[in-house]
Amino acid sequence: MGLGLFKAFFCCTTNQDIPIVSSDSESSPRHSSGYGYKQPMLPISPKKSPSSTSNPQIGQILGKPYVVITQMYEMKKELGRGQSGVTYLCTEKRTGREYACKSISRAKLLSDQEIEDVRREVMILQHLSGQPNIVEFRGAYEDKQNVYLVMEVCKGGELFDRIIAKGNYTEREAATIMRQIVNVVHVCHFMGVMHRDLKPENFLLASQDENATVKATDFGLSIFLEEGTYLLVITTSTLFGQ
Repeated sequence: MGLGLFKAFFCCTTNQDIPIVSSDSESSPRHSSGYGYKQPMLPISPKKSPSSTSNPQIGQILGKPYVVITQMYEMKKELGRGQSGVTYLCTEKRTGREYACKSISRAKLLSDQEIEDVRREVMILQHLSGQPNIVEFRGAYEDKQNVYLVMEVCKGGELFDRIIAKGNYTEREAATIMRQIVNVVHVCHFMGVMHRDLKPENFLLASQDENATVKATDFGLSIFLEEGTYLLVITTSTLFGQ
């Protein structure tokens, strides 16, 4: 099967800004996705919120009070790193449960657009949480150095590494994986979200088992779909091996 599995997928982009709505405002409208779902109103303060500029203890990215992440979670080994941040294995001190914590440096968020991208990623993770083939979202936190996204930990690693290690798949094995991937696409689109970065590296395996559940992750490039929005088809060298 190899990486040709993903050549049927594509990403899309839009020239419209996605509005970030604050749940603090009862008059703020909910935005229709056109797919039977309403875009969520989640507790993220809008850009240039008065509370985030006047109170030094309120984070300017999420609009929530600063936290000391190490009081809540014990950070352990590094699980991986990408363009947007570093992901660590962590343990919640209160329950002893293990999670994955993606740390995004605030120093790297240099533009308003990059800040909005992080906010939107948090909103989308919370919006999609609870779906069987999407990583479960635990919470988002901020301190003066970083933004932290805490999620379900998938101990089976990336689908990319499993494909390389396995070499080839039977038709039945490939169909089992493809069924789960197509389910991710279906759920995202039904709930008004487009992932836009589907590739083997962004699918994780829940465990080391041969038949482990496949789960989508990394929604940093994702957007909310809006009725009437014009979408342009793009490709990436990662998807098509160029």
